[in-house]
Amino acid sequence: MDFIAQVRQKAAATKRVIVLPEGIEPRTVIAVKDVVANGLATPILLGDEAKIAAIAKENNVNLSNVRVVNPETSPQLAEYIKMYADMRASKGKPVSEEEAVKTMKNVLYYGAMMVHLGEAAGSLAGAVNETGNVISAAARVIGTKPGIKTASSFFIMILKDKAFGHDGILVYADCALLPNPDAATLADIAISTAASAKNLITGFDPKIAMLSFSTKGSAKDPLVDKVVQATEIAKQKAPQLQIDGELQADAALIASIGQRKAPGSQVAGNANVLIFPNLDVGNICYKITERLAGAKALGPIMQGFAKPVNDLSRGCSADDIADMVAVTSVLAD
Repeated sequence: MDFIAQVRQKAAATKRVIVLPEGIEPRTVIAVKDVVANGLATPILLGDEAKIAAIAKENNVNLSNVRVVNPETSPQLAEYIKMYADMRASKGKPVSEEEAVKTMKNVLYYGAMMVHLGEAAGSLAGAVNETGNVISAAARVIGTKPGIKTASSFFIMILKDKAFGHDGILVYADCALLPNPDAATLADIAISTAASAKNLITGFDPKIAMLSFSTKGSAKDPLVDKVVQATEIAKQKAPQLQIDGELQADAALIASIGQRKAPGSQVAGNANVLIFPNLDVGNICYKITERLAGAKALGPIMQGFAKPVNDLSRGCSADDIADMVAVTSVLAD
C-alpha cells in the first residue's frame, strides 16, 4: 500500500470532522464527493448555501450528508464575535465591534473558531486564499501548541529510489513558511516535524538531520553556529529523539559518507527527516527533488498549531484537496 493510501486508510478509521472554509470553490465541492464516498472525514462546507448548492448540482455532487454553514447567517455568529473580541482583548490587542463582526464573517476565521471550539477537528483552505491569510486566521484564533512559539511547515517527499529515508520517504522542513528561523525556532521545527511524521507515516522512526554546509565543525561561520545551537536546543527539549547536526546533505543521506564525516552518529547516513537552515534552502531543495528526482511532494503541511490547520496550493486539484483532508484528519490524532 502506498503512502497516500495509508493516510486515507488512517483517516477513514477515525472519520473526523474537517471544516472547509472555501465552500464556494468548485474544486472543494468536487473533493467532498471523494471525501464522503471513501469516508475520509465528515466535511463541513462554509459559504452561501445557494451558491454551494448550485456548484454541487453543476458537478453532480450529492450534499445530502454534508453540513453547509453560512457564517453570515449562522446562529453561532454572535457567540463567535464575542469570543474573538475577548481573545484579542486578552492579548492586549482589542478590536472594535465592527472589526470583530467583519472578521468572524470571514470564512477562514469562522472555520478557525470552529476548530478552536472543537466543533471541527481541523481546517483546510488555500485553494483561493493566500497562505498568509490562512496562517493569520489560525494564529489569531487557534494559536500554537504549548512549548512551540511558531508554526512551521513540512513536505512529505516520496522518492522513486526506496534506498533513501523511510522506504523512499523523506520529510523536509521548513520549505514554505519561515524565511529565516533562529536557533530556537529551528529546534521547534525539528521537534514538531518528528511528531507530525510519526502521526502520518506508518512505522516511521524519525532520524533527524540538522543540515548545513558544514559537518561536525568542518567549516566555521555564524550560519553553522546557528545549526549547532539548534541541534543542542532540540536535544535538550526532546532527548528521546534521534537528532544530529550539523550535517551536510551527503553525510546525512549516504551511509559511507556519514560514517566517514560523522563516525558514531546514529543519524548520519540514515536520515529520514531533513531540517533546512532557512527557507531559501528548503524551498529550493524540495523543488529540485521534485523536478530532478521525479519525487512526489505532498504539502506544505502545517504544524505547530494547537489543532490542525492546513494550507493548499492555489493550483491544487480536487484530488489534492481530498488527500489533504485525509492528512488533516490524521494529524488531529
